[in-house]
This record gives sequence, structure tokens and C-alpha cells, in this order.
Amino acid sequence: MSENTGIFPSLPVATTGQALISHAGLNVVTSFIDALGFRDVCEDRLSQFVPAGARHRSGGIVGSVAVMLAGGGEHVSDLDMLRGSAGVFGAVASNATMSRFFQQAAAVPEVFEYGFATMARELRSRVWEAAGDRNPALAATALDPLILDLDATLVTSHSDKEQAVGTYKGGYGFAPFVASVDYGAGQGGGEVLATLLRPGNAGANSAEDHIKIFTAAIAQLPDAFYDQDGKLIGEKVLVRTDSAGASRKFLHYLANLGVQFSVSYPVPVAKARMVAWINEKKYWQPALDQAGEERTNAWVVNATDVLGLTDYPEGTNLYLRAEPLHPGAQATLLDQDGHRVTAFLTNSPRWHGPTLDVRHRARGRCENRIKTLKNMGLGKLPFFDFHSNQAWANIATLAMNLVSWLQLSMLPTGHTARGWDVKRWRYRLFATAGKLITRARKTWLLIPETAPETGTITTVLKAIKELSHQRRQRLPLPA
Repeated sequence: MSENTGIFPSLPVATTGQALISHAGLNVVTSFIDALGFRDVCEDRLSQFVPAGARHRSGGIVGSVAVMLAGGGEHVSDLDMLRGSAGVFGAVASNATMSRFFQQAAAVPEVFEYGFATMARELRSRVWEAAGDRNPALAATALDPLILDLDATLVTSHSDKEQAVGTYKGGYGFAPFVASVDYGAGQGGGEVLATLLRPGNAGANSAEDHIKIFTAAIAQLPDAFYDQDGKLIGEKVLVRTDSAGASRKFLHYLANLGVQFSVSYPVPVAKARMVAWINEKKYWQPALDQAGEERTNAWVVNATDVLGLTDYPEGTNLYLRAEPLHPGAQATLLDQDGHRVTAFLTNSPRWHGPTLDVRHRARGRCENRIKTLKNMGLGKLPFFDFHSNQAWANIATLAMNLVSWLQLSMLPTGHTARGWDVKRWRYRLFATAGKLITRARKTWLLIPETAPETGTITTVLKAIKELSHQRRQRLPLPA
């Protein structure tokens, strides 16, 4: 008699007619969507993209794709994972119906963009209100503004698609521009306000594109960022970019709206030699880390008077940061005494250089948001038509935001899941298995008590139930 010597148990496999659910944890996303009133908002904004008598409405189509992408799917065909569990995810439209929806959206892209943008803004307003004292709009002031990160990225296209062209890195594809919100350290990953799909050869330092994505981003902000006349309260917003956003045209545009900015600045070679004039560290302040503690051997200084600025908005200051070169780093003309010197511009009303430097260096968090957005669907654009791919990018943005909004509004302060990235949500929570049963003429979804995130699932669902109850109480009574 032989015994199994494998690492894992060797079990016979058989099929069953029981209602087993492989991604039962996604129930927190579907419940959250319904609690926000997604169906009615989507029908109001996007109903023209489905036939009047169609069984599958716009809310079900957009919502199903968003849930699929949030759960780890990459293609429309991955909706099969939801179709196989209709008891949890409802009736999912066929791939052909999905394709027709995107074709309709591409036929009148301006209409779809406007409808989707206004829908997303309404959902965001509801989520931020539900977040209570964690509402990002409540904390935004002139001294501590809401931070909008603008950054471009590259998406590779492995087949010929409309407006997919060669990129500056030698690849082939698209160069989308992304505007996102930084919630701050320990407050979750943040969310994306707007995604602008562009040809692969689009310039990263285009002032026009910066203005376009900024305009789309502020249009997503709730009413708290606008006065009674509908004018943006610019001092409550700070735009943060890399050196591509340091063009005078863009910065003057922001300044004219009263918006703050913090942008990386490439010091001209002609001025690099002038850094030596302030090289004595007695003129510098010790730099801070993200926890607010002083860093050793790193300094910050306001170099506006030394290096000078020409034709920049009034109140713009130039800050330098010096720290030892990292191992393997190549020295530049600006580097002094073995130290890497970087610069940024800001018109912030704050004057403490190290604090401003910490805030600017936190811009690196936007790279994680872009990476997450690519994992949510932006990284694999499925259509040939450019406008269909833009619609897909918008739904990918919604999918990412659904997870971010769950973290912001449905989890208590201090909960560890508020800092998870999407891969952790997928593996530990969304992939939790379940089983449908009928008890007392009511259908129940059972999840294992031993699942690692059963407690998190029940915590989130309890908060979602309360949100749904509050929304129903605010709905007007039928006439």
C-alpha cells in the first residue's frame, strides 16, 4: 500500500450542483455599489447608451465591469466569473451586449465623458459625506490643502490600436495622464479623479495637457470646494507634479485661480554653479522624514534670492534639498561635494522649508496609485477604437475608486485594511469563498469562520448596511 508523499493533500475532485461562490468577498463591493444608489445615478447619466427596452441597463453593465476589474479580471470575457454566481452578482450582460455598450459610448464620446464624469462626481460626494470626520473636504484649508497629483505614464499596446504609437522609451502604445487625490500617510492609498488617454507620443511637459487634466480633476471635487457662485476656492487645493508641470504657462494658470502648487524644478545649468554660494550648511535647515523626524546628512534651503526666478507667479519660492548621492548614482553639474541637489517650486503660504519638502517628496505615492490603476484595467486596453478604450479607462478608474472609497468611508479609523493595496484586498478578502443557502425562505451567503478576513468582511458589511439605511431615510416619499 503506497502513501501520498506530496507536499499537499491528494484529493479526488468531483463536480457538484451546490451554489458555491469562488469570490464571495466581492459581495462587499456589490453591496457598497447598491448602498450608494449607483443604479439610479448611472441610469440618469448613461441610460442613452442602452436601448430603451433593454433588459440590461447601464448601471448593471458599468457596475459589473467595475466589480470584475476590482476583483482581478482583465478582459470582458472574465465576466464569466460573475455569471457563474448569479445568486450574488445578479444577471450579467453577455459579451456581445457589453461590446455594443462600448460602441455606443464611442459613437458620441463627449456625451459619454460628461455623463460618466457627473456620475462619478455624485458618487464621490456621497462617499465623502459618508466618511464623516475623515471627509477630505472637511480637512482642506489654505495651510493644509487637498493635494492633487498630476502625472503621466505609459501603457504598452501589444497590438495595433487607434492612436497607439511609439513612445519616448522606445515602446508602443499610449501615454495616459492621471489626476489623483492623496489622502495623506496612513489614510489609505488615495483615489483617481480623472484619467485622460493620450497617444503614446504625447509630451509629458505639455502645459495644455496639464491644464486639461487639472480642469477635469477639479470638476470632480464636491461642492465644498466651490463658493456660492460656483467658483473654485483655490486656496483649498494644491497641485503637485514632477518637473514636467513646471512650465510658466501652467503655473500662471493655477495662480490665477488661486490654486497652490508644488512642482519639481530642473535648475538651469547656467545657474548650477550658483548653488556653491549657499553650500555652507549654516544656511540650510535639516530635512525631515515622512514621520516629521530630522534626517541626518540632509538639508533644505530657500534659494529664491540666490538663484532667482523670472516670469513665475508672484509669491513663488524655490527650495533646494541636498543629500548624499545614493550608491551607484551618477553625479550631475548641480551636485555639490558628493551631494545630490534637487529643487522644487511652491507658492504655499507656509514658509518652513523642511515641511514643504516633506510634502513635496510624498508625491511618490502617486506612482502607487497609477500602478494600482493599471492593475485595475488601464494596463490592458481591450479595444481598437480610441474612445472605447477611454471609456474602459474611465470604468477602470471607477473600479479602483470603489476600493479606495471602501477604505475611506466603510472602515473604522486605525483598521489595518485602510492601508492595504488592491492586491492584498483581492487575495485576502475578495477571494474569500462562500456558499448560498436558503433558510426560512430567505437566501443567505455563508462564508467560512476561519477565513482570514471574515472579521473585516462583517465590519464592512455592517457599515454598508448603515449607509444604505441612512440613504433610504433621505429619499423623498413617493407622490
